[in-house]
Amino acid sequence: QVQLVESGGGLVQAGGSLRLSCAASGRTLSSYRMGWFRQAPGKEREFVAAINWSGGTTYYADSVKGRFTISKDNAKNPVDLQMNNLKPETTAVYYCNACLMTIPSRPLFRTWGQGTQVTVSS
Repeated sequence: QVQLVESGGGLVQAGGSLRLSCAASGRTLSSYRMGWFRQAPGKEREFVAAINWSGGTTYYADSVKGRFTISKDNAKNPVDLQMNNLKPETTAVYYCNACLMTIPSRPLFRTWGQGTQVTVSS
């Protein structure tokens, strides 16, 4: 069973940047489409970004386009997320997961990691 561990979150002021990383064990994820999701307090988990296994195609939620960049290095972490120009509404717990091949914005694995908290102060 795959285990996902997210890292890189923290407290940052509005306009700042963070880089999230995802580590996986139990399964090699280099051939999977990978993605990031987030869950803000009182809200459902939502899609943030996804990247195809080759890294050649990316998908973003409208709210993060132009500010977030998803990337993958199959020799290292399955997927990273560079977040720039952070806004208070970005505050959430961020999770990585593989994504469905048919629907990039949908998670593949039912099991989630602990996530990493991102808090943006105004």
